[in-house]
Amino acid sequence: MLRRIAPSQARMGMYIHGFEGSWFSHPFWRTRFLLERSEDLAALLASDVPAVLIDIDKGVAPAEPRPQATAARAAPTLVAIEPLVPRDAAKIDRELARKTIARSKTVLKDVFEGARLGRPIDAGDVASVVTDISAAVDRNPAMFIDMARLKSKDEYTYLHSVSVCALMVNFASQLGLDEPTVRSMGLAGLLHDVGKMAVPDAVLNKPGPLDENELALIRAHPEHGHAMLANGEGVTQEVLDVSLLHHEKIDGTGYPYGLKGDAISLAARMGAICDVYDALTSERPYKEGWTPLRAATEMHRWEGHFDRDLLFKFFRSVGIAPTGLLVRMRSNRLGITLPDGARETRSKVRVFHCALERAPLTLEDVFLSSAGGSDQIVSEEEPDRWGFADWRALSQRLIAGQAARS
Repeated sequence: MLRRIAPSQARMGMYIHGFEGSWFSHPFWRTRFLLERSEDLAALLASDVPAVLIDIDKGVAPAEPRPQATAARAAPTLVAIEPLVPRDAAKIDRELARKTIARSKTVLKDVFEGARLGRPIDAGDVASVVTDISAAVDRNPAMFIDMARLKSKDEYTYLHSVSVCALMVNFASQLGLDEPTVRSMGLAGLLHDVGKMAVPDAVLNKPGPLDENELALIRAHPEHGHAMLANGEGVTQEVLDVSLLHHEKIDGTGYPYGLKGDAISLAARMGAICDVYDALTSERPYKEGWTPLRAATEMHRWEGHFDRDLLFKFFRSVGIAPTGLLVRMRSNRLGITLPDGARETRSKVRVFHCALERAPLTLEDVFLSSAGGSDQIVSEEEPDRWGFADWRALSQRLIAGQAARS
């Protein structure tokens, strides 16, 4: 059951379901979480939130007010809300994702069209969209990200931005960034392609190859977007960086400036990964969308394009892994990441070796998940370090389901 309380009534162990007031009035990027950190409680007590919604079925209930001696007394502070009707959790999450995506597209389209007409961008106009996407991602990241990949050509630019926002929020959270930064990363993902409003639709949706003039128009969109955002309100540095630099590459072969390595900000390096991943897994007028596993495998092969350490962490954040890697699991088992044989959206690891005892194990397949689970990848390993001299032959046997030779 949901209850509405004043922030001063919040205490450790409560399950926060939501906040009243504007997006900027509370210090959290997510809106549903268990209040279990003292710093979160302190931040809530110091915030300008007018009221908090808590779910007493998932956490501690508020203290009931003491009875008064007189019959006349003030109205109670706590207001009960109708109990939630229990339904299948997956259906609830799917419906939440569908409504969030639809609303986000509508709001974003209005903001982008305003930018096309020269209207200044106010981050406050899309702040609630980031909040909604963050809440849906916090609830079920895999479902939201999977549903956001489904786009028609007419709405690609808007829904691509919604997808990149979700990926950035999820990625930043997995990296352990502080909540204001997570929120800023989500806003950066949402607005990273606003510069495409300066590019004709005929060029954006052209099914065939682009000529030199058309390619020049496309390559100018980061600078157009940066100029639009630089004149806006409530725009953070992360938003500016991602809009301008999300097509830079770690080896200096990207655009618009050919920056290398650490000259590209963390936000822009994250944005480049999220942008390309969603583009590869989405249907476009000129190509079919790839499966998440194929996209991960291809992105891993591209030398010099991405920050390799961040790329691996991104794969972990969405529960996928390139095919054929030797990986170490949280359980201290070694395994090989399997091919995408059934067009699955999550990777599978075939464990075969004990890292602690350096001994073969009975083959076992483990599905990865962005939300954790019984086992997870913790690192990519070098085959030579473990004595797997002919890794190519061994990997082929393992993928075929044959046990490793002792």
